[in-house]
Amino acid sequence: MIKDRLIAVKAGGVRLDAALLSYFPSSTRAFVREAIEHGDVTVNGRPAVKGLKLKGGETVAVAALAEAADNTVAPNPAIRLHPVFADDALLAFDKPAGQPVQPLSRTETTTLMNGVVARYPECTPLGDRPLMAGALHRIDADTSGLVLVARTAAAFDNLRAQFAAQAVKKTYLALVEGSVAAGGTLENDLVHDPTLPFCRMIDLARVRGRTDGLKPLHAVTTFRPIAHTTVENEERTLLEVTIFTGVTHQIRAQLALAGLHIVNDRLYGAFAVEHQVGHCLHALAAKFLHPVSGIETEIRTPFPAWA
Repeated sequence: MIKDRLIAVKAGGVRLDAALLSYFPSSTRAFVREAIEHGDVTVNGRPAVKGLKLKGGETVAVAALAEAADNTVAPNPAIRLHPVFADDALLAFDKPAGQPVQPLSRTETTTLMNGVVARYPECTPLGDRPLMAGALHRIDADTSGLVLVARTAAAFDNLRAQFAAQAVKKTYLALVEGSVAAGGTLENDLVHDPTLPFCRMIDLARVRGRTDGLKPLHAVTTFRPIAHTTVENEERTLLEVTIFTGVTHQIRAQLALAGLHIVNDRLYGAFAVEHQVGHCLHALAAKFLHPVSGIETEIRTPFPAWA
């Protein structure tokens, strides 16, 4: 962390954010922007704005500016963990619905990984994304269930290669509206809906208008009904769902495209369920080769209360 520094600007015609990054190359564009927005940078004693163009001769004061090395997950021992597996190479947790897997910024402290690094600090530097801290994959905040976390760099590299090769079999439970008599296989090329400012996936074939710049992600999902229930005269079906790919919102989007709406998944067209946290999708299990022994390993979580 860079603190309490003064810069005497000589040359003009440079934007403030670019000048700061040239003086402090150990920082990042995002952290420079953050410092300016938080009022930690002043120019001639006055609050600065990101797009300010310096004239030369100014004095820039930096009260605090984060460096790239500071971009780590903050430990929070108050986060309750639900471990389901642990050895010297690998951890697995049953994440509750409503909790994100990892923070979006270093100041966020309420995610699963904030709790993990508090108890397992060796995970902090692992992986190719600093705020994942060894987490091998993500599930949506409102999806409950299994999250795998590496404890060593070798384990992370091994398992990420298995995920990339689509060699990890992931099993989910999904409670959907209506009665489903038979299983099936769903296959779509999913893209982010270009008409929305937030993330929702749709089939490329259903995009209206131009599709230039859209990157289709091929997704294959299989499902089979394993139980049927009725709640207040509304039929529901519990599905066992299997995927090998990991496309954003894959199960939610593909089931909805097939007319099978996950209970309380309002983003994809389901009816709202009063007082329920999250939607009824649960990451139940994962099967892979253990990164140390090479033995086929399956880790499972308990069924959620709604299943």
